[in-house]
Amino acid sequence: MPKINVDVLVVGGGVMSATLATLLAQLDSSLKILMVERLDVVAHESSDGWNNAGTGHAGYCELNYTPQHADGSMAVKRALAINADFEVTLQLFSYLVEQQQLLAPTHFINPTPHQSFVWGEEDVAFLRKRFKKLHAHPQFADMEYSEDPAVIEQWMPLVMQHRDPKQPVAATRVKYGSDIDFGALTRQMITSLKKQPNFELMLNHPVRGLEQDKHGQWHVHLHDNKNNKSRTVVAKFVFLGAGGGALPLLQKSGIPESKGYGGFPVSGQWLICKNPEVIKQHDSKVYGKAPLGAPPMSVPHLDMRIINGERALLFGPYAGFTTKFLKKGSYLDLLKSVTTRNIKPMMSVGWTNLDLTRYLIKEALQTHRQRSKALHAIYPHAKAHDWHLANAGKRVQVIKHCVKDVGKLEFGTEIVTSKDGTLATLLGASPGASVAPQAMIQIIERCFAEKMQTSEWQQRMKAMIPSYGETLIDNAELLKKIRQRNLSTLGLI
Repeated sequence: MPKINVDVLVVGGGVMSATLATLLAQLDSSLKILMVERLDVVAHESSDGWNNAGTGHAGYCELNYTPQHADGSMAVKRALAINADFEVTLQLFSYLVEQQQLLAPTHFINPTPHQSFVWGEEDVAFLRKRFKKLHAHPQFADMEYSEDPAVIEQWMPLVMQHRDPKQPVAATRVKYGSDIDFGALTRQMITSLKKQPNFELMLNHPVRGLEQDKHGQWHVHLHDNKNNKSRTVVAKFVFLGAGGGALPLLQKSGIPESKGYGGFPVSGQWLICKNPEVIKQHDSKVYGKAPLGAPPMSVPHLDMRIINGERALLFGPYAGFTTKFLKKGSYLDLLKSVTTRNIKPMMSVGWTNLDLTRYLIKEALQTHRQRSKALHAIYPHAKAHDWHLANAGKRVQVIKHCVKDVGKLEFGTEIVTSKDGTLATLLGASPGASVAPQAMIQIIERCFAEKMQTSEWQQRMKAMIPSYGETLIDNAELLKKIRQRNLSTLGLI
């Protein structure tokens, strides 16, 4: 079978690959882009609304983005950075809506207040301090704060139902938060890409291997599951955006930059409400504080979502230990990822994170009554029979090689690129899909550096992302202009 020659090969049919392909197609419509997906549909793993993605992380309500140090000081740098990156996401959405490359915004994004809620004197003091520090910055100037139970009851009625009136409580709110169905968004983006003559999508085509030739091109070997045949793609640039499947492919590439990287897979579960009368009473995302010893991805939240056009109410996530890298993966994924190049960093992370491993196993073995107890802390009047347990997606946290074979467990997102810029990989999880455009712009800047210096690419990038090349963190006037356009175009106000 003849080889397929392309300029760009994106591996994985999720939001990351769709975003990169969209950006590149807009920057240069002559680029021949091929997307390959191992499943028979796109956006069916982490990008799916029932798995992991959905909140639209903007730093408004996620308390783990503003950790408090031992000396009492609070770090807000990450919240500011994520908020600025999310505005980049909204700029791309606004552009694609205006260009009619996406359907009306309500098909993938809807206004949903982002709220934080805590109880107990210590956590109330924490939230009060967080609010004061963030509210002073233009990015969070619209955030509201209250310790008044009557006010908080108006913001989040379910949370205050039957709560002890003597319990100290506090909450923050940003009205123009959003809920994003990243599954619907991804499918729309790929549908739009398929209308372009230089884009092709191949489903049921897992990657079996890849190697680079002496000319710098990548020979990527696919298996056609439908016809049981092998195919080879020759690509000038390859992006491995396959979620939990990206790490094994990065390892197969053999690039020096892959040395020392490992993965720590974490499973997730949700309690999903099945009572329509309860669902209609909650219209926001309410984030609490993670229990002591819990990983950052386990921050409890009562989460209103619109998934495939239907309103849903979820609570969780409950973390658990797994050896799978993908929801539809293999229990051998973790074992197969261990190599001579990463075994020492992985062992050091395992040894120094025994408490985390025990916590995840304990979470996985919880009964429905125990899970309901965590729900009652946020929603005291919850009835166990109104909720059922469902499996979410898998998250593979990055294990990164440091010095002297010591590994470090990362809970964020990691971009790995080859020295020659012909291959890029996205690893990690939160904030993930919410900041996909900024992450993919970084890849373009690294791997298409020469083209990004041309006036043509600069102008086209600025057309998509008007704030490109400038910082929203330090430019209040630009932030105001950009945010107003985003909120108006996307119907968030």
